[in-house]
Amino acid sequence: MRVVVTGAAGFIGSHLVPALVAGGHDVLAVDAVHRATTPRAAMANRAELARAGITVTECDLLTDDLGPLGDADAVLHLAGRPGVRSSWGPGEADTHRANVVATGRLLAACAGSRPRFVLASSSSVYGSAAHPSAECDRLEPRSPYAASKAEAERLAQRAAAEGTPVVILRYFSVYGPRQRPDMAFHRFIEAALDGSPAPLYGDGAQSRSFTFVSDVVDATVRAARVPLPAGTVLNVGHPVTVGLHDALERIGVQLGVPPPTVPKDAAPGDVARTWAAAERTAALLGWTATTGLDEGLARQIEWHRGRRGGSRG
Repeated sequence: MRVVVTGAAGFIGSHLVPALVAGGHDVLAVDAVHRATTPRAAMANRAELARAGITVTECDLLTDDLGPLGDADAVLHLAGRPGVRSSWGPGEADTHRANVVATGRLLAACAGSRPRFVLASSSSVYGSAAHPSAECDRLEPRSPYAASKAEAERLAQRAAAEGTPVVILRYFSVYGPRQRPDMAFHRFIEAALDGSPAPLYGDGAQSRSFTFVSDVVDATVRAARVPLPAGTVLNVGHPVTVGLHDALERIGVQLGVPPPTVPKDAAPGDVARTWAAAERTAALLGWTATTGLDEGLARQIEWHRGRRGGSRG
């Protein structure tokens, strides 16, 4: 299968591309590192892929001719601008361009050849969960980032109605090796290793369906190859929601020292809870998250320790 992966030098993309190559697929990995919110991390991921013999092709989804990307069996669209906090104020326009305008351009490029189009969306479209969020639930985005993901989903559903076989995956709080340095677990683990406090936004009572990156990659690969009705939406998240204070304690136990933190006001749009209902994904893809939080944290901590002697992203 010929597969295009956008955002190939990102956190999830840098795991997805090698998994596809190992599965025997012909992969075109594309990214625009100059648009990355954490460019050093993106460059480090690109170097890691190069060491594995994988070249990332520079491609700006906002300005380049995207016609060649549609000539594939599957397009896995992971590129975009992440982050709730950075999407407010001056970041709102950039978030809209990267997540909505770029997605629209890529869908247009695929309209003629109609490859399987897998859109990486986010659990943030649900807002705060009082119960496990199901794919049929009403969307309640509470930040410009979440709104941009909901709008990208609407564009994808329009393309599905016009004949493109679209699948939408809503990722829940992904963590693991190569996690972006602005993300919570990365900050807390580095804080514990350095003895320098990391910001703790809000009261720490927030809870999340923390989902390990290899499980997310598995679900994404399945979505690219399992026949599904156009417009199918699937949650990709661990069904157990864990409180942030609990996660901090687990990191402290594994490292032998609690991560030092400094309190910060809650970020606007940061929801109290995400909680994945995963039954539909299990039924349609045969997928469930298999990595527990303690195992996943151990693997992420191992990566942090392994990288401390070299350059940091």
